[in-house]
Amino acid sequence: MEWIKEWIHHFPALRAWLTAGAVTVATTLVLYVFKKFVVNKLRALAQRTNAQIDDVIADLLDRTRFWFYLAVSLYFGAHVAALPSQVMGPLRAAVIILMFLQVGIWSNGLLSFWLDRYRERMISQDPAWATTVTAIGFVSRLAVWIVVVLLALQNLGFKVDTLLAGLGVGGIAVALAVQNILGDLFASLSIVLDKPFLIGDFITLDQLSGTVEYVGLKTTRIRSLTGEQLVISNSDLLKSRIRNYKRMQERRVVFLLNVEYDTPQEKLVKIPEIIREVVEAEEQARFERAHFKEFGAYSLVFEVVYWVTNPNYMTYMDIQQRVNLGIMRRFQEESIHFALPLQRFDLRTDSRTDRPLPLAEKE
Repeated sequence: MEWIKEWIHHFPALRAWLTAGAVTVATTLVLYVFKKFVVNKLRALAQRTNAQIDDVIADLLDRTRFWFYLAVSLYFGAHVAALPSQVMGPLRAAVIILMFLQVGIWSNGLLSFWLDRYRERMISQDPAWATTVTAIGFVSRLAVWIVVVLLALQNLGFKVDTLLAGLGVGGIAVALAVQNILGDLFASLSIVLDKPFLIGDFITLDQLSGTVEYVGLKTTRIRSLTGEQLVISNSDLLKSRIRNYKRMQERRVVFLLNVEYDTPQEKLVKIPEIIREVVEAEEQARFERAHFKEFGAYSLVFEVVYWVTNPNYMTYMDIQQRVNLGIMRRFQEESIHFALPLQRFDLRTDSRTDRPLPLAEKE
């Protein structure tokens, strides 16, 4: 062993490298064990308390990567061993990059921790926050990583002002190339801020309809009545005329009744009152009017209007069914008959031959 010590003593560079390696390994192990110990203690503490600070610290420590410990330990070991400047320069640049990368991961984790808990707290009060928080999270993370990259470049000696000027010119070209994607992104922000619909709303746009399941940064996903999922870009969605049935407070029902021409006048007068009684028998219906509207081609036409005060579609259909059955029952009791489309043909015969006259001779 003496010859090894003597050999190391005669080669200072080798001794420095061995010292740096030993310090690096020892520091890495200490930091890693310390992280595990602290995280376990904080996790146990978080289960016994309602405070969030221990959860935040534990989450951030858990997001600390092993290569970060290694980079810090390597830089510390290189300083202790006083390695030459030719080594310290590149090593310093690598450590700066890794440190800022870890700072970006910490910042992203802090944002995610806060946004997830804020979403859980607000989603029960306002479902629109599910989309709002998603958009805020995307913009916030993008801003964090831009700041981290710029700070890392500045610490590496780059002139950030010149770089920003160049990025401004290049950004115009990039914006033109990805204008469709940017259009969907800004449309997503418009949906978040203007809130024409929320997750869970039943909407109709053009010939498509369904329940909104997800609003993303580029597309919105709708579950149609027939079961399939409709994926529509946000920009196309905002160009359409959207009907939001979830925000309907009442449903207006309008329909026509056709009765026979030979219905007696005293029964025609009763029809509006019969309809009023049938509609007002429903607790969740409000009668508006019933009128003898016009003389139809084959019937006397009555127009009926009433409101269903519950916007639920199944409730509306149940009430409409009961109203229709009630009108039919009352008409049968009053011997009022619905009219059917009929055509009458007047056939006249020639008294001399008992043959039908040609159509031109009937008049």
